[in-house]
Amino acid sequence: MNESLRFPIGKFFPPETILEETRLSAIATLAELPAQLRAAVAGLDDHQLDTPYREGGWTVRQLVHHIADSHMNAFIRVRLALTEDWPTIKPYNQTAWANLADAKAPAAWSLDLTESLHARWVMMLTAIAGDESQWQRGFLHPESGRRQTVEQVTLLYAWHSRHHLAHITGLLQREGW
Repeated sequence: MNESLRFPIGKFFPPETILEETRLSAIATLAELPAQLRAAVAGLDDHQLDTPYREGGWTVRQLVHHIADSHMNAFIRVRLALTEDWPTIKPYNQTAWANLADAKAPAAWSLDLTESLHARWVMMLTAIAGDESQWQRGFLHPESGRRQTVEQVTLLYAWHSRHHLAHITGLLQREGW
């Protein structure tokens, strides 16, 4: 398997020290994703939307829906972390979700959802900027047994945004679309 196709921007490695500037950059990435994603898939026909970004990978349409699904889960997890004391979150099977019938829905539905979701997420994260105690709140992931802080999740999903956007834009470049 071609790792550069699977991880076009590299794997996620959080910095050991997370500065406020790093958090603000991650928030900016989350703010920019909806427009970038919409622009990347604008004008694609059903054949193009249903093309896998790599052999054995998800289609562009599945990626668009996955971003909405995954980011909804992350948004809820951050809200739980900010309002409860280290809650245990509910994992989900992202591959199974990507194969449900609604994964064939128009991409516009998830583009609209992602736009609204990210507006709220960015508003929530911007409101805690500068409050170290809020960034250090978190949740427990039962599958890994790891504790994840709000700041770690924010950086992870900024990476996740760029990661899947690069899957789509890479396919567009390779196919000349």
